[in-house]
Amino acid sequence: MSLRADAAPCGGVVVDFESDDVREARKKKARSIPGSALIYLRGPKFLIYVSGALSMWGDRMWHFAISVFLIELYGRNLLLTAVFGLVVAGSVLLLGAMIGDWVDRNPRNKVAHASLFIQNISVTVCSIVLMLVFSYKKWIEQIWDGWLTVVCYTVVIILADVANLASTALTIAIQRDWIVVITGYNRGHLAGMNATMRRIDQVTNILAPLAVGQVMTLASNVVGCGFILGWNLVSLIVEFIFLSRVYRIVPELSEKPPALEVDDENFLEGRTERTIATGLHVTEERCSISLHLKEITNLPLCFRKFQWFLSTCKEGWKAYYRQPVFFAGMGLAFLYTTVLGFDCITTGYAYTQGISGSLLSLLMGVSAITGLMGTVMFTKLRKVYGLVNTGVISSCLHLGCLLLCVCSVFAPGSPMDLSLLMPFTESANDSESRNMARPRQKQTYPLQGVSNQPLLPDRSSIHWTNTTVLFENMPSGNTPDSYVSIILLFLGVITARIGLWSFDLTVTQLLQENICESERGVVNGVQSSMNYLMDLLHFIMVISAPQPQHFGILVIISVLFITTGHTMYFLYARKAKRKQHLNT
Repeated sequence: MSLRADAAPCGGVVVDFESDDVREARKKKARSIPGSALIYLRGPKFLIYVSGALSMWGDRMWHFAISVFLIELYGRNLLLTAVFGLVVAGSVLLLGAMIGDWVDRNPRNKVAHASLFIQNISVTVCSIVLMLVFSYKKWIEQIWDGWLTVVCYTVVIILADVANLASTALTIAIQRDWIVVITGYNRGHLAGMNATMRRIDQVTNILAPLAVGQVMTLASNVVGCGFILGWNLVSLIVEFIFLSRVYRIVPELSEKPPALEVDDENFLEGRTERTIATGLHVTEERCSISLHLKEITNLPLCFRKFQWFLSTCKEGWKAYYRQPVFFAGMGLAFLYTTVLGFDCITTGYAYTQGISGSLLSLLMGVSAITGLMGTVMFTKLRKVYGLVNTGVISSCLHLGCLLLCVCSVFAPGSPMDLSLLMPFTESANDSESRNMARPRQKQTYPLQGVSNQPLLPDRSSIHWTNTTVLFENMPSGNTPDSYVSIILLFLGVITARIGLWSFDLTVTQLLQENICESERGVVNGVQSSMNYLMDLLHFIMVISAPQPQHFGILVIISVLFITTGHTMYFLYARKAKRKQHLNT
């Protein structure tokens, strides 16, 4: 018994997802095999888990360390960190489709090994440069009137960005493609692997920054760089061996359909021969255009490369738009435009409300536990209610918990003051009223450490950066008049992570199941671009309204974006259920 995927076949490939009955039968059979534990330890799933854990641990350490290093290098100023954040987000936004297209057009082992090698070598070289800069900073600042320092900063940012791009390619290849093939297109096994990978990510999100932070605190930044360097070299060897073994023991990974350039009509009708002929015709036309450009310009190669870049990006976005799970993917992207998470914005706001760094660390641990609960809930709900209904239930739970955050805006102890958004040109009466309103804001502490907050799109490392830098000047004096507002805020943020991670896993599996094999890379690359784009919007929001008194407005805007995202998913779920009813 099998269930055929809803997605149309691409490149002559038809994907079958096995039912839960078949999954249970195989599980019972596996239990009766002697030495099943040893077989599991040698199997592809365990090797992928270990490889993923090593990769995630290295990523978490690096994202934390690079933000701290850039702040330390520039005299505890935000400039380098902000530039790095913009470069990382902009590069993924522009090159996401290109990365995905490269993943689709090359053999799986070549993509995984190249991404792994580029990522780890970039981090290793960047760590060496940072060690030299930290060790000889005064001497470097005297060369070329200080311009050598600028060159070093540029090299560090470029290498770190290359490592992030390679990490994006590796994530798309392993977590969006390899896992689907390894599970044998079994929905139950696929859900289990996705949930396990997310649990590993949650655990490393806490432990990895803590480990490297302790090394940097007890020793020095140079030792911290050396620790990361050594970890990446060892991790490179282990991950290379494990991924190579997985590729050997799962022969289906070597069978990959070619990525064809097709139009929408041929894609839906599956006319392979006509598609190839059309592709050849288009290729001939592009070759003639390239030859014409060669005759009339001095730089024909640049024009051809630029034309190819634009064409690839355009086709990637078109492929993303025509997917049946387009609204589900867009809904997930909208969830990135929020300040309701354990990033530098929310923790910085909590700092202004008198919450200590140790308490924030404890709250982050609790949020990680609720995140793990979300992964467990996902597997249970999917088995009972199905994948689409699991997303609906998770969406409702997520939105319901976030209502507590909206209530916190108007609860006692909230510092929200809309008068601060008024123009600075005010009358004398307005000034007097402003002065009369100030006693109400005494519970809001000056955000002394805000200038040291990093603006990195990666949410995993920002909180630990604040723990290291922001809480050095913990405010002392009067406590807030009421803690009701901040309690409601964090109660909503922590409990909402159950629905958030369950919803995230739902959309992830929908993308895995409904995207044809020849387009998984490019579609997930565009999805990464959308996630980074929406994440940038929430930093723009904070820049527009940076004061603690504005945070309530940011909370309301964030909930509106999240509601829009879940509404998009509801539209997808409605369309999917209608299609299912028509098929039955």
